[in-house]
Amino acid sequence: MRIKNHPQRTTLEQTWKQVRRTLEAVERLELLSEKENKEREKARLKSEKEWEDFRKAQEDFRKSMKAMQKELGGVSNSNGEVAESYFINSFTKSMYFAGQEYDEISHNLRKKIKKLNLHGEYDLVLYNCTSVVIIEIKYKADKDDVTGLLHKAPVFKQLFPQYSNYDIYLGLAALHIDAITEKESLKQGIAVIKQIGDSMVINDEYLKVF
Repeated sequence: MRIKNHPQRTTLEQTWKQVRRTLEAVERLELLSEKENKEREKARLKSEKEWEDFRKAQEDFRKSMKAMQKELGGVSNSNGEVAESYFINSFTKSMYFAGQEYDEISHNLRKKIKKLNLHGEYDLVLYNCTSVVIIEIKYKADKDDVTGLLHKAPVFKQLFPQYSNYDIYLGLAALHIDAITEKESLKQGIAVIKQIGDSMVINDEYLKVF
């Protein structure tokens, strides 16, 4: 006699176990997803903080550079003021230049003529009845100062036409001037004015009339 095999029926307990396993799997996936989300959020916040820190560091650097530039500018201005004070006081006490005596002195002279597009700034100017001396004052002079000074004589005559027939002399005064700049200045016919010890010394060996 042959016995027929019937398919095994799933009991309620087995079904419940299967449901529990499924729920546990879903819960694990949810926990994993939540963990990943937290990690991503943590990474995002870290990235934002790093970016914010970077921006703050940039801003601090800019502020530091501005403060340094201001400080260095102050040092430069202070040096320039020292040089101006020294040479202005020296010429005020003794208004002699290239063997001539001068009876008037101006410093920080400025003039502008808009319609002619002319503008001139002169650190120190000496006058007498026949001559004008234009002196550029620097703490530390270089060759560019020589070039700039050469352009000042013709502009001065246009700005101050009452001196157009006067002899114009040029002088470069500096507390520090290198040999190359001094040589170039003398070559161009500009007097070199320096401080040596406690005295002001004027080298006008090759002085020209401009």
